[in-house]
Amino acid sequence: IVSAQLSATFYGKTCPNALSTIKTEVVSAVNNDRRMGASLLRLHFHDCFGCDASVLLDDTSTFTGEKTAGPNANSLRGFDVIDTIKSKVESLCPGVVSCADILTVAARDSVVALGGASWTVPLGRRDSTTASLSSANSDLPGPTSSLSALISSFSNKGFTAKELVALSGSHTIGQARCTTFRRRIYNDTNIDSSFATSLQAKCPSVGGDSTLSPLDTTSPNTFDNAYFKNLQSKKGLLHSDQELFNGGSTDSQVNAYSSNPASFKTDFANAMVKMGNLSPLTGSSGQIRTNCRKTN
Repeated sequence: IVSAQLSATFYGKTCPNALSTIKTEVVSAVNNDRRMGASLLRLHFHDCFGCDASVLLDDTSTFTGEKTAGPNANSLRGFDVIDTIKSKVESLCPGVVSCADILTVAARDSVVALGGASWTVPLGRRDSTTASLSSANSDLPGPTSSLSALISSFSNKGFTAKELVALSGSHTIGQARCTTFRRRIYNDTNIDSSFATSLQAKCPSVGGDSTLSPLDTTSPNTFDNAYFKNLQSKKGLLHSDQELFNGGSTDSQVNAYSSNPASFKTDFANAMVKMGNLSPLTGSSGQIRTNCRKTN
């Protein structure tokens, strides 16, 4: 098993202050911009359908990275925070800590900074020397996905429907652009009418594409289980969110997390560890990038 090569103490001797350095920078970034916690978590998720920091690579004249893929263009952010963390860690221990591990730890620290539970992150991933625009376009589920599409895209990565629901709970923080929820607020019927009306005021049927709305209207900057309560009230922002509670097979899991926040936090942490273990590069594969945006 590849994941057996990852270890929580991987940098114990080679860079003992790596984790505390990452945490300090994440806390500072999140205090400066509450939305950044969700952005860093999402960056890890969009990398991890691979966990090899491929999402961080900039395009070059000979190479197209993943930043312009449909699910990533104009929506991924936080690259500068990762750059800052990387430079701090490089000055401590040059060439030791991978960008992939920084992303994974920053995602955990972001959840904690916004009130979520912590978990132990297994470490020892290495960085890819390539990226795949086509995989990013085909593997990542979009905001208009149906329940069956969501279940199959997570199943393709080895996740159960229950883990899909737990990981979707990351939408208890963060914001989305008008383009991602416009169709829902004008066309969907399984939406609270006053909620739809209030969103239509911010997101007109034409224009205002980049206007933001919180994914969790109740407590947008707190990592809690309000996302699931919102779904029960037909106040999921994205079509794909509301699909988890729409008379289908995942309704019971949404109900469970809504009434038991502790089980949500536990299941979320376990699913995040599992996601961080998706086909990482270890051993002598890949490299430890000096600059997260380009290969060495």
